[in-house]
Amino acid sequence: MVHNALKEAIDVQFAEAITEPTELCQDALLVRLNNGVVIELRIASAEEYSIGWRWGDSELRIDTAPLHPQLATFPNHLHNGEGQLLPDPLTHPGRDLWDNVHSVIMALIDDPILQSQRK
Repeated sequence: MVHNALKEAIDVQFAEAITEPTELCQDALLVRLNNGVVIELRIASAEEYSIGWRWGDSELRIDTAPLHPQLATFPNHLHNGEGQLLPDPLTHPGRDLWDNVHSVIMALIDDPILQSQRK
């Protein structure tokens, strides 16, 4: 199962950045970072995933639902904390799952609401 492999990789790679081991739920992983970010990873495949996170009152999500063809990163996109729909600055469908998850966690450690990614 892909979630088990990702859980192990997150727990090893980000041991210093998480508050507790990654929680394996029925169809998701929950990652709690030291900076207060809580990430929910729902991954069906390298092409189909949803990565949501909360930080304080802000909730953001990257997903691959093919609903927004006007975006440059279609089908993946970012729902930011202000309710805007934006191109996804971090993940790429079809790329190795670990590379996508690693990119998101690394970005959220330093920039929980992706302010530096805004244009």
